[in-house]
Amino acid sequence: MRVPKLTHTPPLRTPRTLLAMSSAAPSIYDELTQAMQAGGVDQALERLAAHFKSASQFHDLFDVRLMQARRKAGQPIIWTKTMEDLPEPARTAVEDASLEACREVGHGLLAVGRVREAWMYLRPTGDKAAVAVELEKLVQEDESLSEDVIDIALNEGVAPRLGFQLMLQNYGLCNCVTTFDSSMHQRPKADRIAVVGLLVEHIHDELLNNVRDDIARQQGTKPSEATLAELVREREWLFENDNYHTDATHLQSIVRFAVVLDDPALLRKVIDCCEYGRHLSQSYQFPGRSPFPDVYVHHALYFRAVLGENVEEAIAYFKAEAEAALDDQDKSPIEVYLSLLARTGRTAEAMDETARLLPAGKRQSDLAPSLQELAQLSGDYGRLAKLSRDRGDLLAFAAALTSTK
Repeated sequence: MRVPKLTHTPPLRTPRTLLAMSSAAPSIYDELTQAMQAGGVDQALERLAAHFKSASQFHDLFDVRLMQARRKAGQPIIWTKTMEDLPEPARTAVEDASLEACREVGHGLLAVGRVREAWMYLRPTGDKAAVAVELEKLVQEDESLSEDVIDIALNEGVAPRLGFQLMLQNYGLCNCVTTFDSSMHQRPKADRIAVVGLLVEHIHDELLNNVRDDIARQQGTKPSEATLAELVREREWLFENDNYHTDATHLQSIVRFAVVLDDPALLRKVIDCCEYGRHLSQSYQFPGRSPFPDVYVHHALYFRAVLGENVEEAIAYFKAEAEAALDDQDKSPIEVYLSLLARTGRTAEAMDETARLLPAGKRQSDLAPSLQELAQLSGDYGRLAKLSRDRGDLLAFAAALTSTK
């Protein structure tokens, strides 16, 4: 398989390379000459590569690696045209070698804190996991790099959780909520789960500390209760005169984001936040959209059902909301209902209801699993084949037919 073509190939910088060499220690010229005499072209080029690497001249190192790749492919070392002008199979060989050079140079630049330059080389490699690890190390060693790391980690999608963690530390929760709402909904679900988990931990801890401090200040003693629900129960005076303990719009937004979570411990914290939110003054309980018009009550109902509590009540409520949305353009109430069926182990029912409520091709988000995903979860490819045929979904029918073999 051909590797993806580089989106950017830094051009040869022969004049700059010569200038860099002219300012280097005079012995490097002698060393290159000696290497050429002792081992020929390959040894001389490798000695030059070692020199540029030790001097942190990584752009020049990349050029040397391309020179080596062209030589190995039987092409001229000096190439003044583009990569596309190389004849095959040399072009493929040089492209493969250039990706390895990108990794070497990119990680070299990361190691010296040149984050933006590093990503120019690392982007074509697709090594996001490795880059994420290096970015986290960099920030631990030098906090001044946070802005560059946020840009790469978040805007380039390399390590969204790390990007939001740094944003929290440097710019606060408001920026995080705004950024999530504007840019994260189309990101992979795994990325959203990681970031929402971070935001839930942050706002829950903030609320817990602020409520405890408020009680201690007003009562004169520290409270013994462990959860927000316990702390606010029978303490309505905490909310008198429209009092609150965190920005209500941030709280409501994070509760709304949390529908993607599946970790029980995090879900418990979101439910705890909902219990707090229910006690807020009506001035700070902003109306939500179906199927969560009462944001804290209905989200808590959903989260508890995911944890196995009051499942029948929740399914009945969300089914009614889904059916009310049949003629609406917004199918999110249907997807929430279908997701709840799947997450409570009712995959067969979820398949039937998906076929009934969502026409083929009408899935709008990844909150609810598709018919094919449900069939894979349940192993019921026969049901998928029947439903797909009834719906006129040829692709899903073919997936069902071939998955049974």
